[in-house]
Amino acid sequence: MKAKKHAALLSSRSRAVALGIPMALIAVGALVCLAFALLPDGGGGVVDAGMPAPASVAATEPSAPPGTPPGTIVPAAATPSTTPTTTSPAPSPSATGTPSPSPTATPRPSATATAPSPSSAADTSGTLAAAARASLAGRIKPGASYQGVATSYDAADGNGACSFGPSGDLMIAAMNHTDYETSSACGAYVLVRAANGTSITVRIVNECPLPCAPGQLDLSHEAFAKLADLSVGRLPITWTLLSPGTAPATMSIRYKTGSSPWWCGMQVIGHRNPVAALEVRTGGGWRQLSRTDYNYFLSPDGSGCGGPIRITDIYGEQLTVDGIAVKPDVAQPTRVQFARH
Repeated sequence: MKAKKHAALLSSRSRAVALGIPMALIAVGALVCLAFALLPDGGGGVVDAGMPAPASVAATEPSAPPGTPPGTIVPAAATPSTTPTTTSPAPSPSATGTPSPSPTATPRPSATATAPSPSSAADTSGTLAAAARASLAGRIKPGASYQGVATSYDAADGNGACSFGPSGDLMIAAMNHTDYETSSACGAYVLVRAANGTSITVRIVNECPLPCAPGQLDLSHEAFAKLADLSVGRLPITWTLLSPGTAPATMSIRYKTGSSPWWCGMQVIGHRNPVAALEVRTGGGWRQLSRTDYNYFLSPDGSGCGGPIRITDIYGEQLTVDGIAVKPDVAQPTRVQFARH
């Protein structure tokens, strides 16, 4: 009996072992399948160590719009490409070799660049270039005709704001303040015409202060009387600049009262054409002096006082004189005169 019970027990254990092995194999298989399912490529293939790993799902598959049901296929056309577009960069100035000009490379031009000084624009004949001459005349330009009104004043001995001193004749006039232009009109010869056809020539020796209007000439009584009766008071006129043949044969230079080697003022007397600039020779070359409204050119530090002088007229002619000593209040003659135009 014991032998039969023992045999039956072994038989039961054998059946249990026989049944347990397949169940274990099934469990192991299930675990293996589950592991493959959890691999990054979804179990679609084996990754070869010698091949590049596939791109991540986020980089290769389009994202479905929010609210899209699971499993819905998103058309490729509706999904923007994730492949970056290669754009050639715009060439820089250094790459092309043609740098763009900077604003400071073009010289704006300032005021001495558009109106060259006589010392820099003169040619070998002592005459300025045409471009420089155009800027010398100021308000009163050769060949231009001006309209205005003539009035008259008592000129006495003919002295006036131009500081020329007494005049040899009284065919003189005062230029209105605007056209007087800080004494630039001093010494100019002007042809004056009245509406009745009468004309006279006068020399500018004085300034007619405001309210004298641009174009207005205040004639000496003697000059006005040759155009109309003094009782007329105001006479419409036209006038033009002259370069007369009746001017003195030569010009003179006069130093101002108080002039010395350390400070001086000088003026030109008896010039045929209006004076545009006066320069003195210094150690550094020609130096242009500033002009006063009383018709003297000043050297406040004494530079050039007693040395060579260069005078430029409104036509661009330049004349150099030497040997003019510093003698205040003495008109010292030169041997030169501006050409007639």
